[in-house]
Amino acid sequence: MELFKYMEQYDYEQVVFCQDKQSGLKAIIAIHDTTLGPALGGTRMWTYESEEAAVEDALRLSRGMTYKNAAAGLNLGGGKTVIIGDPRKDKNEEMFRAFGRYIQGLNGRYITAEDVGTTVEDMDIIHEETKFVTGISPAFGSSGNPSPVTAFGVYRGMKAAAKEAFGSDSLEGKVIAVQGIGNVAFNLCRYLHEEGAQLIVTDINKEAVQRAVEEFGAKAVDPNEIYSVDCDIYAPCALGATINDDTIPQLKARVIAGAANNQLKETRHGDTIHEMGIVYAPDYVINAGGVINVADELYGYNRDRALKKVESIYSNIESVLEIAKRDSIPTYKAADRLAEERIERMRNSRSQFLQNGQHILNRR
Repeated sequence: MELFKYMEQYDYEQVVFCQDKQSGLKAIIAIHDTTLGPALGGTRMWTYESEEAAVEDALRLSRGMTYKNAAAGLNLGGGKTVIIGDPRKDKNEEMFRAFGRYIQGLNGRYITAEDVGTTVEDMDIIHEETKFVTGISPAFGSSGNPSPVTAFGVYRGMKAAAKEAFGSDSLEGKVIAVQGIGNVAFNLCRYLHEEGAQLIVTDINKEAVQRAVEEFGAKAVDPNEIYSVDCDIYAPCALGATINDDTIPQLKARVIAGAANNQLKETRHGDTIHEMGIVYAPDYVINAGGVINVADELYGYNRDRALKKVESIYSNIESVLEIAKRDSIPTYKAADRLAEERIERMRNSRSQFLQNGQHILNRR
């Protein structure tokens, strides 16, 4: 790939290649934008088909973090790391300590956290070499398991979307179809059940489904049936791309609001559901509770303060809906615009500050 051409096209700031022969470390740190603050984004370890595929993933993910952090109202930019290797057999202490030293060498421009293929234990090893890491063990002042907080944010965002569709943010009596009952979704179901929602659930993990049936009185359906059930809200909380050509014609929900990443298989599917009048809560806005939570560690973690910030996902979804109406665009585009407008305001503010400073110097 023509790396500099790609970086210029999407305005990336920096790509760092990290190699340590002894430990086998091969890592790529991509820093997309630091207008709002240091770049925050997790470290993913994966068996990539090629080095080019790893670079592309790091670039794509780091840009996504710029938008996610900006839309969440965080004073943080976007970055991401990918480590090439099999997380089941290639990990070792020396690898993550070497990686920690590379992060320390960036002197705060990039802050990492766990992601696919990495764990809290891996972050603890990185922490031996740098303070620029979040998602470490609670013993070190971390926030611990982010799933309950992510679920709380999705719950708040769902209420905002429901208000747009139904005129009230109450979920009492609403039928909500939840696809996937992992840690985040199970905690989400608890919030929904406590408010009096009726749950329809599915997952390939039968034990997780049974647990939701027993604890929340949920109705279980086959994974292929979840799209066509009669419901008010569809909550995708498992794999991405479940909003696609096959599923959209089956949907009866008036709201789509869930925890999954990359819910639209293609952007055109966002246009389709917009034309159908379905209120879509963009994934990276509604599921930002986890990153908001770990970002609070940078100030010395305070759970009450973090949850208060996560509550703002409600108003963030409202802002997306307002922009969608203002500009007559689908909500997935409005989410990008929300992030871009915030970044642009900061750039303009800095530019004005520098111009004023230069003006004062010239007068002297």
